[in-house]
Amino acid sequence: MIVGVARETYPGEQRVAVVPATLPTLTKAGIEVVLESGAGDAAGFRDSDYVAKGAKVVTTRDEVFRADVMLQVRSAGANPTVGEADLARTRPGQVFIGMCEPLSEPQAVAQWAAAGATVFALELLPRITRAQSMDVLSSMATIAGYEAVLMAAQALPKIFPMLMTAAGTITPAKVFIVGAGVAGLQAIATARRLGAVVSAYDVRPAVKEQVQSLGAKFVEMKLEAAEGAGGYARAMDEDFYRRQRQMMAEVVAQQDVVITTAAIPGQKAPVLITAEMVAGMKPGAVIVDLAAERGGNCELTEAGTTVERDGVKILGPVNLPSEAARDASQMYARNLATFLTLLVKEGRVNVNLEDEIIRDTLVARDGNVVHPRVRQLLALDPPPAAQS
Repeated sequence: MIVGVARETYPGEQRVAVVPATLPTLTKAGIEVVLESGAGDAAGFRDSDYVAKGAKVVTTRDEVFRADVMLQVRSAGANPTVGEADLARTRPGQVFIGMCEPLSEPQAVAQWAAAGATVFALELLPRITRAQSMDVLSSMATIAGYEAVLMAAQALPKIFPMLMTAAGTITPAKVFIVGAGVAGLQAIATARRLGAVVSAYDVRPAVKEQVQSLGAKFVEMKLEAAEGAGGYARAMDEDFYRRQRQMMAEVVAQQDVVITTAAIPGQKAPVLITAEMVAGMKPGAVIVDLAAERGGNCELTEAGTTVERDGVKILGPVNLPSEAARDASQMYARNLATFLTLLVKEGRVNVNLEDEIIRDTLVARDGNVVHPRVRQLLALDPPPAAQS
């Protein structure tokens, strides 16, 4: 079986879906890898590195798309505009595996389904123990949490650690993390390593112990728990968010840095930091909004740029994992290789719908969108299996 890895075409994307270190695992599973020349360059992997591990490097994108399976970082809805150019290269039954944004861009997924592609969206992996080694969202969130703290440290007009010098004592920066998921916990750990005084808040009281284990203070607010399926935060009504913002305003006003990470899968991010709260912050304070791509947790966030208001800088980074492309690619490629070795049996793709991991990530097959949640977003009837 041949697996293809083409250059990523999403603007600014530097990651690659396969790294040389994962090639032996794929070869052992009976998989031959064909790579478009230069596909790993932006992440620091040369063509010769792939060849040394057994991959074949070709010069044209058309040659790569002859593969049985295409492995991508951004596939279907995660690259809805530029990625359309590859639809003409797609064959019925060809398999695509990557991050697809199926809940945010269902129409794009429908286009790939119409082209006959079999599409697996790795964002839909079930939150079960067996799937942890394939969890691309956690891997990329780890990178994003780390990068967010570095961005904040560069933008802040003071240093993070406390220093006692002959010129006097410098007090440590106060950092507040909103959302203690994977990105938030990594941000806590990174800010603590840099010497900041860190506090954190999450709508899920169950994460309090994790926050404290990293040396941060857990900020408690008397609100109902908002933990949904799989350990993710669930969407709440506007009254909940209004009361949450009222309680958070006092905490935010005391901070040098606020990093927000609150996101609801497939939905617009909740606004947690209002313009009024920003006006109450210290001059020179910094907000890094990791939810910028989904509308932002701060009312003033603009995705892909920095806004300054009332002396406060609001950073709206997008695609942060791509900024650490080498390590992000290594983590993503390991996740992908593990998923692929589950999917491939005896050198062939085996779509075993009795396997929860395969069933939950499959979004398109045989010309149809098959995932129930994506079909619902497209106003399609439930698939036959769901009707029975």
